[in-house]
Amino acid sequence: MTHELPVAFEVATLVAVVAILLLDLAVVRRRPHVPSIRESVTWVALYVGLALVFAGVLALVGGPAPSGEFLAGWLTEYSLSVDNLFVFLLIMSSFAVPREQQQRVLMVGIIIALVLRAVFIVAGAAIIERYTWVFYVFGAFLVWTAVKLVREGVGGGDEQYEENRLVRTVRRILPMSPTYDGGKVRTEHDGRRVFTPLVVVFVAIGTTDLLFAFDSIPAVFGLTHDPFIVFTANVFALMGLRQLYFLLGGLLDRLVYLPYGLAAILAFIGVKLVLEALATNSLPFLNGGEPVAWAPQVPTWLSLVVIAGALGVATAASLVRSRRGPAEPPRAPGADAPDLPTTP
Repeated sequence: MTHELPVAFEVATLVAVVAILLLDLAVVRRRPHVPSIRESVTWVALYVGLALVFAGVLALVGGPAPSGEFLAGWLTEYSLSVDNLFVFLLIMSSFAVPREQQQRVLMVGIIIALVLRAVFIVAGAAIIERYTWVFYVFGAFLVWTAVKLVREGVGGGDEQYEENRLVRTVRRILPMSPTYDGGKVRTEHDGRRVFTPLVVVFVAIGTTDLLFAFDSIPAVFGLTHDPFIVFTANVFALMGLRQLYFLLGGLLDRLVYLPYGLAAILAFIGVKLVLEALATNSLPFLNGGEPVAWAPQVPTWLSLVVIAGALGVATAASLVRSRRGPAEPPRAPGADAPDLPTTP
């Protein structure tokens, strides 16, 4: 459902989020480096703590319902974002991004992704408000995505990064230097000002993340109809993604059962959406255009239990499996970059 939250609270939240993102970007730009495990853990804990604090404030302002929906949406978005890290690793390696610049690349890419997701969320909210039957489509799509995840397994099956059309267009249109120049976006090459490959990587990270949003955002809309909660769940999930990249970079290949946990979450939310669509049915060829009385409504607390349980079981099973199998040395994000070409 959509909640009547004070406009001043929503505006203040968005201003605070933008300020945090800009401050984080300024810190990364001033001191480019490869964060240590301790630093990554600290920042991940900070952003998780901020999300929990926001949930508490949301409970005080709007009550337990929006707070519970935010927690369910944030946890779902955060867990699905972990799967994004597989592709981010491939992008960093494919473009041979210097390790000390990877924080900045992720930060700028995430900001681009948030802007694109905001447009997607606004459009989705408008469609949902006008066409309630779209929940049938969202639900079926999430169940199909869950089946696809189970079939493909870890990391999406094919460990290659294929450039999308926008990335190819940027590379073709913009004058580009063949190599990086530290953290510069523009540099001198052959006596003229050109862009560095960082621009292409920014676009690649941002637009690739948007592709993941085609299943994650409908999933969050399956937990709440409030576009403000959907957006804040996305913001708090993506804000901690950069540090999680460096923290889990060498462990991602050990989370062998994570895709199955994510598939269970998507399938559950997909069924929840279909049940909700049945309860508010208006399609003339189904039940005479009347709501289906027997369709049960899934409460938010049950969604939280299922999401947390699926993630917990998948993670625990993966850790048990990794201890039994042959251990591979941890792989730092982008550590194999120097062996790849230096041009995008």
